Amino acid sequence: MTTTQFKSLSFKKSLLLSLSVLFATVCSAPSFAQALPPYPIKPIRVIVPQAAGSASDATARMLVHELSLSLNQSVFIDNKPGGGFTIGLDLLAKAAPDGYTLGVGPVGAMVIGPNMMSKMPYDIERDFQPIALITRGHLLLAVSPLLPVNSVAELIAYAKKYPNKLSNASSSNGSPGHVGGELFKLMTGTQITHIPYKGGALAINDLMSGQVDMMFESLNSISTQAKAGKVKALGVSGAHRSPAFPNVPTIAEAGVPGYEAPTWIGVFGPAGMPKTMVDKLNTTINQVIVSSAFKERFGTIGDELAGGTAEELGDFMKQELQKWKDVVKKSGAKFD
Repeated sequence: MTTTQFKSLSFKKSLLLSLSVLFATVCSAPSFAQALPPYPIKPIRVIVPQAAGSASDATARMLVHELSLSLNQSVFIDNKPGGGFTIGLDLLAKAAPDGYTLGVGPVGAMVIGPNMMSKMPYDIERDFQPIALITRGHLLLAVSPLLPVNSVAELIAYAKKYPNKLSNASSSNGSPGHVGGELFKLMTGTQITHIPYKGGALAINDLMSGQVDMMFESLNSISTQAKAGKVKALGVSGAHRSPAFPNVPTIAEAGVPGYEAPTWIGVFGPAGMPKTMVDKLNTTINQVIVSSAFKERFGTIGDELAGGTAEELGDFMKQELQKWKDVVKKSGAKFD
């Protein structure tokens, strides 16, 4: 066999081998596709770690209605309150990462509670998959109509003149209103007594009647009373003013530079979810929250629609965990 013939034969063998590999790849593609069924093919459960009627529950109910339409599949709420959010979140952490059990996580559940509890049945950073941020909002610093102050500056002056006389109500220990109040005390050097309630509605009622003096409460919960003048709105806790309360300054611009204690609600799944599933849910949720139904609802209460990638939510959570860890440590705030 000549050198030319040998080279020709080698080329043919190489070509046949390449074609065989290509053929095998093409033939295996259908079976690979069959290994990943379309999603979703059955109802999706969304765990809310709070009772029906709470701010996160109201947001979740709007979300699942629109998700059901967008995904062409039933999506339903499963309220699992109790244990400082841990009962519902523990169920989520231990669920199969197949996309059929999701959860709604408010700021108190995801970054405040973990910094105030010595033991938890899950690791907040390890056991959950961030999917999408739904809303960002504000706490409203509101005072009783009977309290003789009309601004944040006057409130600080009053608190310094009468140490420990003022009472700051919150919906519960470990709530955003609780730690938002602790941050306010740290930054203003004031001494104010914290009074935790079992729910925001009871605390708001006592604020209106003057049984307690002040409160940091989600706009989602207290906006109606504030607009009706039943409580005095002094400031909002975010980095900018609320579109629903344009005449109410931020607490930072009203006398506490650098103060920021926003609220937020996100969607999470158990760790280990396939990225394709996370991406599909993220894309769908981002589309849903710009719907007219969402805009109409949240434009009236002061919360703002968020969105963004799953990775951005994960990074944001890490920042928030560290921030509230520092506040809790310095203030000594704890569950009673």
